[in-house]
Amino acid sequence: MSLFKRRRFPAEIILLCVRWYCKYGISYRDLAEVMEEAGVAVDPSTIFRWVQRYAPEIEKRVRQYQGHRLGSWRVDETYVRVGGRWRYLFRAVDKFGRLIASMLAERRDTGVTYHFLRKALKTMSDYPPSSITTDKLASYPKAIQRLQTDGLLSKDVEHRTSKYLNNILEADHGALKRVIRPTRGFQTMKTAIATLKGFEIVRMTRRSHCIQRERRATGEIRLVNQLFGLTA
Repeated sequence: MSLFKRRRFPAEIILLCVRWYCKYGISYRDLAEVMEEAGVAVDPSTIFRWVQRYAPEIEKRVRQYQGHRLGSWRVDETYVRVGGRWRYLFRAVDKFGRLIASMLAERRDTGVTYHFLRKALKTMSDYPPSSITTDKLASYPKAIQRLQTDGLLSKDVEHRTSKYLNNILEADHGALKRVIRPTRGFQTMKTAIATLKGFEIVRMTRRSHCIQRERRATGEIRLVNQLFGLTA
């Protein structure tokens, strides 16, 4: 409970606002109006600060419930506007669209691609890939070869370039952007990274792509509350 120490609002209200913002594609102002109708008067800027503080914390705690992923990885990058400029959001899912990892970056060169794939491999250390499907971006084969040379990726892993096989990830980019759209672009990389962590992890729990007892909204609520010690 130390995470919520000296907060004027109960932890349950804070986590509710963070989940709803990350889940429904709603502006801070609109969410503040929804809360006001429910009898809770909270300023949009306060909800913004909650998202920045607690969305990454939810992401960190839910990750332990991520569960297994299949070895057929689909990797791609999409565009996100930050500070008036387009930045690159790298994302990896398995063949069923279950999130493996994501990372926001200013560039998409070999160094950044290597760093992202290394992060994904660390996240899924118990479930390494058997194949990695990407588009034809030149940095992917170079990064994969470097990972294999460094002994971080098996030399047996097949690298495929197939737009068709990555359709599931392309469609998921669109679904994620529908949640991002009300933000009208992020102001800084720091705020974008924190918020996107919340978007990704709440979408994962909503779609039952992590281990939880119930496959309904009540299961999402119970899981998050338990992670913060709010329920037995």
